[in-house]
Amino acid sequence: MENNFLYKLDDFEGPLDLLLQLIARNKLNIYDIKLSVLIEQYLEQIEIMQRNDADIASEFLEMASRLIYLKTAKLLPKHEEYERLKDEFCGELIEYQTCRRIAAMLGEQTGGFDKFVREQLKVELPKTYGLTHEKEVIFDAYISAVGRGQRKLPPPTTAFTRIVAKKIVAVSTKIVYVMRNLFKRGPQRLGKLYSTAKSRSELVATFLAVLELCKANRIAVSGEGEQAEIKLIKEKNNSGI
Repeated sequence: MENNFLYKLDDFEGPLDLLLQLIARNKLNIYDIKLSVLIEQYLEQIEIMQRNDADIASEFLEMASRLIYLKTAKLLPKHEEYERLKDEFCGELIEYQTCRRIAAMLGEQTGGFDKFVREQLKVELPKTYGLTHEKEVIFDAYISAVGRGQRKLPPPTTAFTRIVAKKIVAVSTKIVYVMRNLFKRGPQRLGKLYSTAKSRSELVATFLAVLELCKANRIAVSGEGEQAEIKLIKEKNNSGI
């Protein structure tokens, strides 16, 4: 005849609380726990919670996998990993047991924690500065405060004058310029196109225009440096610009 032992646990808070109750019920040594007994009853308790449609927190399932991994590590030929995990596990149980015991002792104290509470005092703050300093210290503090205020102000418009004043030349305008020059004057030196540039922005735009036209197979460049010659690539039905 098979005997099924039924047991009832009190309410518990978290997996460590459940484990301590199982250890106390089975009279296990917390420093040398029989994992087979502990794991079996721990999994039975989770199964009971599932049958009762209880909401099982993820921490309970995580502890179950941790116990199974601990038992698996014990079966390995080398027990270094098991000893480390067991010491860490037992340390958490002992620490939680100590905290629970202290909490119970504090809960038994008469009067509670909110009985002897002093009301908030009304403190009159002084309205004058009572310390004395050398004049150099006061002056340095004033300069520091003024500088801090200036740093919070937006920069003046003069700071952007040099940036805004520079004329930005579009590459598209220089593409038209290069094509018209080649249509009117025919092949010419690359340096001649650059010679008409009046600013760095215009010079860069001319250079990029030449690259774009080469990429589009509209012009051909032969030679090197400023002496390189550029000319149009003739196409059928080329209407020009």
